[in-house]
Amino acid sequence: MLSELDEAWALALAEAEQRARVAGRHDLAEYLALRNSNDLLRKTGIEWLLSTFADLAGQANRIGSAIQMESIDGHRFHISSATMVGRLLTLKSGVRTLFVEAGWPRTPRDGFVRGGGLACANIRHLGIRSASRQLLLLKSATGAPRWKLAGSPTSHIDEATIRHHLNILLDQEE
Repeated sequence: MLSELDEAWALALAEAEQRARVAGRHDLAEYLALRNSNDLLRKTGIEWLLSTFADLAGQANRIGSAIQMESIDGHRFHISSATMVGRLLTLKSGVRTLFVEAGWPRTPRDGFVRGGGLACANIRHLGIRSASRQLLLLKSATGAPRWKLAGSPTSHIDEATIRHHLNILLDQEE
């Protein structure tokens, strides 16, 4: 789901790329095409992460859990000294709360994603710091976006990882 601002930004980038091509500024046009492509990968990766959490929470609710969900767009959070802008999904079950926030820096003063990533995310368990994780969105060898644990070269995030975090939320640790 794209916000109106995201749609306007994508349109502005496409128009700027077209003007750069017409003006013979192929270097600028290539940069803008890359930027547009990376933004699409970011949005796709973030949408997959948050919708997978929401879908699995919905499945848990259908078999008797009582997870409350809230989603916020335009959420700002910090990773190191950088400010990420994106979305926040809050899942609550009793006294436990799980925050899933994902985004990327939007302006130069926001900083940058370290480690060659496209975006960052946090999976934060309120009061259970040891279960919280920081994620990095990377482009895979196939060109598709893929989440991995920050600082781990091989640990990719999949549906089983997300289920694990929901089990912690539901106090059903494996």
